[in-house]
Amino acid sequence: MIKKLSLLGGFLLLTFMVRAQDYFPINDGVKTQNTNYTILKNATIHVSPEQTINNGSLLIQNGKVVATGKSVNEPKNAVVVDLGGKHIYPSFIEVFSGFGVEAPKRQGGGRSPQYEPTREGYYWNDHVRPETRALDDFKYDDKAAKELLEAGFGVVNAHKEDAIARGTSVLVALNEKGDEAQRLLDEHSAQYFSFEKSNLSPQSYPSSIMGATALIRQLFVDAKWYAGGNEDTKDLSLEALNRNMDLPQIFVGDGLYDDLRISKLSKETEVPFIIVGGGDEYQRIGEVKATGATYILPIDFPDAYDVEDPYQAEYVSLSQMLLWNQAPTNPAKMQDAGLTFSLTTHGLKSPSKFTEMLKKAFEYGLDKKTALAALTTVPAQILGKSDEIGSLKNGTWANFLVTSGPIFEDDTKIYENWVQGDKFTINDPDIINIDGTYELAVAGDTYEMEISKSTEKSSVTLKQGETKLGSKISYSDGWLNITFTSPDTSATKYVRLVGQPKEGKTWTGKAISTTGAETSFTATKTEKAVAEGEKSDKKEEKSTETPEVMPVAFPNVAFGFATKPKQEDILFKNATVWTGEDAGILENTDVLIKNGKISRIGTNLSAGGAKVIDATGKYLTAGIIDEHSHIAAFAINESGQNSSAEVRMKDAVNPDDMDIYRDLAGGVTTVQLLHGSANPIGGQSAIMKLKWGGSIDDMVLDDIKFIKFALGENVKQSNWGSFSRFPQTRMGVQQMYTDYFQRAKEYETRKKSGKPYRKDYEMETLDEILNGERFVTSHSYIQSEINMLMKVAEDFDFRINTFTHILEGYKVADKMAEHGVAGSTFSDWWAYKYEVNDAIPYNAAIMWSQGVLTGINSDDAEMSRRLNQEAAKTMKYGGVPEQEAWKFVTLNPAKMLHIDDRTGSIKEGKDADLVLWSTYPMSISAVAEKTIVEGTVYFDIEKDKQLRKDVQQEKNKLMTLMLAEKNKGLKTQPAKKEEKQRMHCDTLETLE
Repeated sequence: MIKKLSLLGGFLLLTFMVRAQDYFPINDGVKTQNTNYTILKNATIHVSPEQTINNGSLLIQNGKVVATGKSVNEPKNAVVVDLGGKHIYPSFIEVFSGFGVEAPKRQGGGRSPQYEPTREGYYWNDHVRPETRALDDFKYDDKAAKELLEAGFGVVNAHKEDAIARGTSVLVALNEKGDEAQRLLDEHSAQYFSFEKSNLSPQSYPSSIMGATALIRQLFVDAKWYAGGNEDTKDLSLEALNRNMDLPQIFVGDGLYDDLRISKLSKETEVPFIIVGGGDEYQRIGEVKATGATYILPIDFPDAYDVEDPYQAEYVSLSQMLLWNQAPTNPAKMQDAGLTFSLTTHGLKSPSKFTEMLKKAFEYGLDKKTALAALTTVPAQILGKSDEIGSLKNGTWANFLVTSGPIFEDDTKIYENWVQGDKFTINDPDIINIDGTYELAVAGDTYEMEISKSTEKSSVTLKQGETKLGSKISYSDGWLNITFTSPDTSATKYVRLVGQPKEGKTWTGKAISTTGAETSFTATKTEKAVAEGEKSDKKEEKSTETPEVMPVAFPNVAFGFATKPKQEDILFKNATVWTGEDAGILENTDVLIKNGKISRIGTNLSAGGAKVIDATGKYLTAGIIDEHSHIAAFAINESGQNSSAEVRMKDAVNPDDMDIYRDLAGGVTTVQLLHGSANPIGGQSAIMKLKWGGSIDDMVLDDIKFIKFALGENVKQSNWGSFSRFPQTRMGVQQMYTDYFQRAKEYETRKKSGKPYRKDYEMETLDEILNGERFVTSHSYIQSEINMLMKVAEDFDFRINTFTHILEGYKVADKMAEHGVAGSTFSDWWAYKYEVNDAIPYNAAIMWSQGVLTGINSDDAEMSRRLNQEAAKTMKYGGVPEQEAWKFVTLNPAKMLHIDDRTGSIKEGKDADLVLWSTYPMSISAVAEKTIVEGTVYFDIEKDKQLRKDVQQEKNKLMTLMLAEKNKGLKTQPAKKEEKQRMHCDTLETLE
């Protein structure tokens, strides 16, 4: 049954509740309310996780706690409940839920994307809906409430699970006997955010995680600007956002990297977000600890995979297996890190699974006292309601559980869940456990009777000899009723039994025989029941075994390191050194690395404590630099607008991407992670050192600022069937660039004038370009567009830095040299779409010959790890000298990225980004034996051989553990393949 919250004018806007409004007429009974006290005596009362009263009393009246203690005065006419040693705990609080608030279903879209908002008077983006009030759509859901009550919850914080800015939640007491007004504890209890778009609008922006992050960043800037009275037009969304800022700010993510993303947003916006975690924080617990945030943790631990079929088992990746094995440690890891967190049922199919998952967390190290706090005092603290809920202090709501013993013990039962002083019975305390096998004696006949699940949904089996008799059982309110058929099958006759079972081996009751005569029966537990008890003890003993957990690796995927690799001092002896500098190639030369830098280059160098590597017959070069890469990203394109200058690729970096390790195996040490080519003005690049196992901050070079522009078919959406976004032609692309840069100049003029101005992250980025602080890498093909963009740049007095994968550079190489722009190209790709029909493999050689700074890039995860061979092709096509060809993938891209002062060649003082090759570096036989970044070995071919064995052994071990789970009868999930999406320039994401 669904009860709808009454909407009676202003009546709903209640902050405090009373039993019944005294001005409401009563027509279904007397108006006088029972205000008697209720006192629960002789109980162990857990006032809070920190305070316990043994043999105490709890006094309540009008739904509130009046007093707790060992000697509470008993008011006259108080209802007395003798708990006889039972325990009382505060009811749990669910702080993140969609209880009673239906989320909207996804709307069907048209053939073309929608770029404009659908609403007037609100924020420009439909996915920002802080004006949403859960109260307006709230309907009390009896069925869902019952499940939560049975799991121990008494209060739920419910919001509409839709949109990026989701609006406010409603705090509701799960009082089945109360009315709508009484249940409502707070109609605006918290404000919610997510990275998920609203189902109420098909508006395209944001289409990526970078776009969603940028939108939130801009939203809070706009809210401050609006609050300052700087806008003449009314914005109901910004008004609501500002109005809600005094509430707790809860932000839901979808895993570890959302946690870290939210934490950075928290610092940028100065909003102390409470983070709803993803349950995988243990994988980088040090980074999570550094956030210092308060968390709301799900405990929806995955089931083991069914790996019985070896062919099916091959589909399951090591990372999937590790998640199953390690996820239950997450609450304990968060606890050990000293982080504050509450627990939530979010992610579970049903709250009925919560206790099972919680007990699993205990097995994996979660402290029970911490868990109690995470379900009571911490959620109350998160919501700013510690004086009302979460404990049994005087004056708080009388929300409490009555249990048979310590709440989290295996054999403890929750008998009652009291909410606002009203009792909800979960397990009748008068019903005792009578499971077992009995000898039943009735009127001179004996039977074998087996009763199971007596405290839940009882069942009974009766036999006389080998004959099984039809039987039925009912056990409630302490009374047992059993009906069974007569052994005489020639007639349908029944024997009926009724009695009150007692603790002990034998109990009796009344029996009605098949003739209707009244007699008695005796049920005596047999030795077989004792054997069952012994079996139960063994099971309990087995459950105390510590589960086997695989160690967390860095990163926590296949080929991750057991410990984070550390910087080493290394001396390479007798190598053939390709310096990439004027010194050229040095034979039989030593290179000393100290403190992450190239310390000395020479012969007969002293190790001085450094690790010595004999490089005789091998080649030492600078690490390869890929100027155009799309690896290590959760998304590539923000296609929701024609300009996405405000988005940052750093917000989408995936440091666990296996392609990082593969690139290292190919000798790549640095990449430019570029935005895609979905729009003329793309997002900000991330220049990254490939430190496998390191953090995002370890990898990204924040001091180097680039942005991706794009030309050609993609930006005018020639191949995407979209006709509603400007520009649709190459002429339109030119006009768009001119318009944006003119606006950026006007923005900067306003900014420098001293007058108030609205900070605009998009315009700020374009101003950095105009001021020479950020460099443009432009996706390019056709000579006319290349000319056009150079002219636009010159009109606004800046220069394009690089034309990337430029394939008609050979046609305009002289003009490129005059402009001062670099050209990074494919070695020999052509004719894969119309606008590359004129591409030739001599492109790189011709550009280089005309004085253009030239490089070879990949734009492809597979090609990136073979860039040494791609460079060699320029020697074939155009006769580029060997060392110049090698610079196409080392020093030249370093110059393009403005990092040649620190990497790209072997020179004393530069970063020790080096590769030791087995043979001539541009040979198809060359293998990178060691790849070093800033003095740390991130790829070692010998260690790689061991890692391959380790991966297989670890998978075998985990499969054994999974098979053991299945053999225990535990639930499993079918094996499923983890699909990896390889990103390219035109990869479009769909942010749900």
